Amino acid sequence: MSLADPALQGLVDSLNAAYGLCLDDGRLEEWPEFFVDDCLYQVIARENVDHGLPAAVMYCDSKGMLTDRIVALRQANVFPEHFSRHLISRAVLTGSDADLVTAEASYAVLQTRNDGETRIYNAGKYIDRFLISDGAALLVSRMCVYDTHRIATLLATPI
Repeated sequence: MSLADPALQGLVDSLNAAYGLCLDDGRLEEWPEFFVDDCLYQVIARENVDHGLPAAVMYCDSKGMLTDRIVALRQANVFPEHFSRHLISRAVLTGSDADLVTAEASYAVLQTRNDGETRIYNAGKYIDRFLISDGAALLVSRMCVYDTHRIATLLATPI
């Protein structure tokens, strides 16, 4: 695979766009389908990454854990009603090896609550590994490295 291949860029950017819309539309049960079965998803502070500290505020190391996360959101967690909007930059493809591609993209998640005011909820970058197979991309790992020092409310929904 050539990193300069526009089709490869399109697969990665299309996945990111669909991923953001899935979360923004509240279709959380579909979110795990963006990942391979043996995946890694984590949301971690930039400060921790910079200092080599592994503690993440959200850590799931399989598609089953992603599904469990959504079940907990729907049935157990209590958090303020809100609407999210993901703004995801075009990905920068950083490497490839056989059918795996690495990439980074900036993101910002805007959140609107019942009062109608929209705030920046979380901002940072995705550090991703994608499996490219049969003309489609799936996430092998997504590390959401956030720059936001203070998360205003419970980090309930995926970034």
